[in-house]
Amino acid sequence: MAVDTAYVIQTGGLTKVFRDFWRRPRVKAVNGISMDVLSGEIFGLLGPNGSGKSTTMKSLLGLLHPTSGSVRVFGRSPRDVLIKREIGYMPEESYLYRHLTARETLDFYGQLFGLDRATRRRRVAELLEMTELTAAADRQVGEFSKGMARRIGLAQALINDPQLVILDEPTAGLDPVGCSQVKNLMLTLRRNGKTILLSSHLLADVEDVCDRIAVLYAGKIIAQGRVGDLLKKTDKIRITFAAPAAERMREVLATIQQSVGERPEVDHPAIDLERFFLDVIYGVQGKPVGDDAGLRLPGFLKRQ
Repeated sequence: MAVDTAYVIQTGGLTKVFRDFWRRPRVKAVNGISMDVLSGEIFGLLGPNGSGKSTTMKSLLGLLHPTSGSVRVFGRSPRDVLIKREIGYMPEESYLYRHLTARETLDFYGQLFGLDRATRRRRVAELLEMTELTAAADRQVGEFSKGMARRIGLAQALINDPQLVILDEPTAGLDPVGCSQVKNLMLTLRRNGKTILLSSHLLADVEDVCDRIAVLYAGKIIAQGRVGDLLKKTDKIRITFAAPAAERMREVLATIQQSVGERPEVDHPAIDLERFFLDVIYGVQGKPVGDDAGLRLPGFLKRQ
């Protein structure tokens, strides 16, 4: 089906109230959320536990029916079966059949989407390679570590070549290298036209990949916008240049202080700890460092 639309997700006043056995209102998990997710962007949902992130995601998936308000995915109800074919979802906890192997697990999900045998075989092999699970392809997933289970969960979310990928805590249980590869995958998927809705408690991960974010608290959006705009401190400015000799530096600082009436703070630019760690590890392994380091994106996921 054609899903060419400027807005992949649109919610207006989305509200979800959970009721007790007697139908009395018990918890207002989501309270009037309105947001738009543009085609081809990575949008992050942030908030403490109980803020309404998971309820919002389940409403977008059609797993929960809103108490009031509207939810549209690709311009249609999220309960529309045709829409579900365009969505890939990785929940916070990967629910896997313990006695199936990794290969059988992906093949099973491929069958659910009606993929023919040849297509399933090709995509399964490519996804196992992408997630570095080829060596474990014939092991039962019940034997997998949490990190390996997250990798197979991510692979199953992509088996149907979705246009919208919803990821709930995708880097939970992964080591720093695995986290970096998942973030690189999200950026690569975006470059290939995919739209991603991401929920994570790891704020550094969100900052690294998201174009826009919404911060939820008590079921409401309390902040929303582009990451750079929200984090920018417009009352200060930083100038970076090659470090001069000590005498010249004193002259520069004195000139600035005389001009603006305040002595500027001086520091050295620094990379974050994650980038330092990856530089060290990839250097030992002889791998390239960059957005696509260690990533083999399957051909069926690339922009045609």
